[in-house]
Order: sequence, then structure tokens, then C-alpha cells
Amino acid sequence: MRNNILYLTLSALLFALCVSAEAQQPTRTARIGYLEDGNAAASAELIHAFRQQMTEFGWIEGKNLIIEYRFGEGKGEKRLADLAAELVRLNVDVILVNATSATLAAKKATSAIPIVMSSVGDPVGRGIVASLARPGGNITGLASLTDELGGKRLEILKDAIPRATRIGILMGSRRGPGGQRQVEAIKAAAAGFGLTSEEFGATDAEDSEKAFRTLAHQQFHAFITTSGPAILAAKRRILMLAGQYRLPGIFPQKEFVDEGGLMSYGVDRGGQYRHGAVYVDKILKGAKPSDLPVEQPTKFELVINLKAAKQIGLTIPQSVLYRADRVIK
Repeated sequence: MRNNILYLTLSALLFALCVSAEAQQPTRTARIGYLEDGNAAASAELIHAFRQQMTEFGWIEGKNLIIEYRFGEGKGEKRLADLAAELVRLNVDVILVNATSATLAAKKATSAIPIVMSSVGDPVGRGIVASLARPGGNITGLASLTDELGGKRLEILKDAIPRATRIGILMGSRRGPGGQRQVEAIKAAAAGFGLTSEEFGATDAEDSEKAFRTLAHQQFHAFITTSGPAILAAKRRILMLAGQYRLPGIFPQKEFVDEGGLMSYGVDRGGQYRHGAVYVDKILKGAKPSDLPVEQPTKFELVINLKAAKQIGLTIPQSVLYRADRVIK
């Protein structure tokens, strides 16, 4: 008798757990839009991180989730505006955007459809949200501290190459509002460190080749890149040219260093995309963007590639290596 009671109790508990789990699973098909200024290949890993996290929440692409992907391919504001309008016409439930340019395009296209930022520098200063704690309107998500991190990267670069006095700034696009703000922040930081700096476009193969040729011939000591989809899309080309001209540089994302770059300092972009999925899931389940505070990253990683340093004949000071979160030997 006692065994029967125990069996029934356990059965009831398991049934309740199953019902609870089923209740948490999405019961409808959601359609979300993804908008960015770069290309699909460059952002493949980041998008994969987002989809993985959505799957953990029960949203499975091809089953109960449809994602409408739109990539600007670095073609400027007009292209992004057209793509944002397409997503609005599709009446998607949420639009996920990856950077300032895409966020501004989506903001202009709709004030009704929720928009989630995966990484935007100074969204308050750019008029995207009213405040971080109370964003208001239809936009929320993650801020990236992009402008502030540019100065920190420059500081690390100066510490790694104490003799450096001339720094080149590679920017992904002269047209994007985010890139220009970053350049201004980096130039201000450079002046504070007693460095001279000059910016160069790196939007395509011709621009990149010209930039590195100038950096080498005019004896710049190192370079720093801005952060954004256009720079990420040019990753392989920039790394190849940096190796060819034996120029040290610091990058915004660890993916550059994993593929042969010298140093990176920044947030885990994959983690940002996974956290973006948290916002999307909450909105799909009824939360309002205006009630979800914009969050800023709190963890930053310094990654150094000693193989890359050796290839260009550079010795990284121990004081800098001690600060690294990861060293590739």
C-alpha cells in the first residue's frame, strides 16, 4: 500500500513537471527580422550563437521560428533603409539589429515593431533610446561602449609598443554614423597619449591595400581598427595585409586574433548575440521593449597572439602579457 502511494505521488509530480515544461514551450510560430550592414559570411558565427540560444528557449528555426535575414553588404544607408522597410512590410514580430547604422534604419522604418539591439555604442547619445534604465518606445537591447573601448585599445597598443608615436586608424565605412564617432573618440585618446593619428578607409580591397601601403611607406608604427560590420567583413583581407606589411595592430574582436591577428580587446560578441536572444524571447512572450532596460557589457577580454608577434618581429612586454585573459603561443 505504501509503495502504491509513493508510486502515485511520483507519477503526479512527474505529470506536473511535464505540464509545466509544456506550458513554457512556445505555442505559435514567430517571425523575426535580422538586419545588419555587413554580410552573412562575416556574421555567421554570431548568428549561430543567437539561434542556439533561441533553440534553448524552445524557438527552433524551421519549426516554430522564421528568421528573415537582410544584409546591407556595406552599401550604405539607402540600402539599409530599403531592407528595413521590407521587414516592416513582412510584419515581423521583432527586428534584431547588430549595430548603429542598422538600428537607426530600423528606428526610421517603424515605431511599432519591437527592435532589439545586439551591440550599439551610446544609444542614448545617438537618440535611439531615452535612457538605459527606461528606454521608452519600441527599442531595447544591448549597448556596446564602442567609443570608450577605442581609447582603451589604443592605451593597450601604446603599452605593447612603447616606441610608437604614429598610429593609423582603419575604419570600415566613412558613411556610417558609428564609425565616424569611433574615429573621433580614438583621435581624442591618441592626442591624450601624445600620439599622432590618421584615419584610412578599408571598405574594399583597393582601399585596404592603399591604406596599408601608406602606413608602411610613411612609417606608421601600428594601427587600430574601428568596430562594426564592415570591419568584420574585411577581417581576412586586413589580417593578410597586416602580415604582408609586418604591421602590428589591435582589433575589436577576438575572432581577429584567433585567425592570426596580434591583439584584441573587447566584449564577447557571441555572448552579446546570445543575450540578444534573451530580449527577443521575452518580447515574443509578451514583454514590452519599453519595460526592458538596455544593458551594458561588464566583461572585457584582452587576447594576444604571440605567434603573430613573432612573425613581425615584435616582443610584447611582460607587463602587457600579464594583463591578457588569453595568450596564443
